[in-house]
Amino acid sequence: MGDYMQDFIFMVLNKYSYFGIFFLIFIENIFPPIPSEIILLLSGFMTSYTSLNVILMIVFSSLGSLLGAILLYYIGKILNKDRLKKIVRGKIGKVLFLKEKDIDKADAWFDNKGNKSVFFCRFVPIVRSLISIPAGMSEMPMVKFIVYTFCGSLIWNTVLICLGHTLSDNWSIMLDILDKYKIITIIIMSCIFAYVLYKFYKKRAK
Repeated sequence: MGDYMQDFIFMVLNKYSYFGIFFLIFIENIFPPIPSEIILLLSGFMTSYTSLNVILMIVFSSLGSLLGAILLYYIGKILNKDRLKKIVRGKIGKVLFLKEKDIDKADAWFDNKGNKSVFFCRFVPIVRSLISIPAGMSEMPMVKFIVYTFCGSLIWNTVLICLGHTLSDNWSIMLDILDKYKIITIIIMSCIFAYVLYKFYKKRAK
């Protein structure tokens, strides 16, 4: 990460404090130009030498995560199951070898596993934002979505902000570790996705 990015985050946090982290995490959720790991670690670091409070940083960052997730949830709700079926009936469905029943199966799977997915995916880079869209598409109850999203975000944000606070000037060491974790996670998720696609199309071919 370039120094200009650090300077930008410091500038926003210095000028707007808690509303600054709320804004940065909200933006990161819907359009991640800055990974939340960087924002949260830097925020924790700042609490070690300024008057900013760790608890309030955690609360405002978690609220920012929640608001961003809710926005993506409603985007998913607009792209509901009926609209997806309409898309699948067209050329896109033929190209991807998808049928309407596949949409029903995916929707049923999310109804069964959605709660756990929304919670645990809050700890996975990139996926933490995207999981809100299928939650909206499957019309997961809003109260459940809010509870699982907020709890997952609260844990993730608490860990990273507290790490930034504890490590203080050495916060960048943790960032290097998280960068490696992110790369490994993306590779694993890509392999899982490829395997699921392979099994899906193999089953369809029978």
